[in-house]
Amino acid sequence: MNFKSSNPFLGNKNFSKPTALAAQQDSALISYGQEMTVSGTINKSFIMLLLLLATASVTWYLAFNGMNPMPLAIGGAVIGLILVLVSSFKPHLSTYLAPAYALFEGLFIGGISAIFEAMHPGLVIQAVGATFVTFLVCFGLYKYNIVKVNEQFKSVVIAATLAVVTYYVISFLLSMFTSFTPVHHGNSLMSIGISVVVIIIAALNLFLDFDMIEKGAQKRLPKYMEWFGAMGLMITLVWLYIEFLRLLSKLSSRD
Repeated sequence: MNFKSSNPFLGNKNFSKPTALAAQQDSALISYGQEMTVSGTINKSFIMLLLLLATASVTWYLAFNGMNPMPLAIGGAVIGLILVLVSSFKPHLSTYLAPAYALFEGLFIGGISAIFEAMHPGLVIQAVGATFVTFLVCFGLYKYNIVKVNEQFKSVVIAATLAVVTYYVISFLLSMFTSFTPVHHGNSLMSIGISVVVIIIAALNLFLDFDMIEKGAQKRLPKYMEWFGAMGLMITLVWLYIEFLRLLSKLSSRD
């Protein structure tokens, strides 16, 4: 079975490739303690979160002390994207790429958060809270089998995510080279509605990430796949957080 998930950085994340990964498992017996586990992935997710928060505080500090954080934020976003793409093709390098991604993505998150906070004080803590609550709700629904991740569920979520990514890319390109203004810009009711839909899709991706991690542990994948799974989960959480920032900003600007 091929377990896939999707997010704004990747069309899909192959958690079990029938070629390279299977060949590695067939060629050598993975000893106990060298297998992927759910608890190990959770621990590595916490490590990545701490690394992200550490570098996010750097750009946050710069922004509120008269310095321009945007060069760091943009650089962090670009390098973070590159690391994700490399990791998607070279999962065995995730042990090094995942922590590096968290560090560079933190620079981006800190800069973006500072900008939104300057425009709407108190917005960041609301977005953090909304992201945290959404994660807990989705985790609870998955853990207690209220939401079952079957093949149909995966197909719908992946298709919806790819549709969002395609829309964002086309809108960005049109706005870059024409006078076109994307519908999701501004604070119109339609724009707010689009943000709500995108947040729902991002939240649904959490179920796919949970499922990938659980199935990866059941399949006794190599230990480095814990970093790969943690990286995929972090990507989805970052996307969800940014979308909450955008939605709350739109709502605040209508007051």
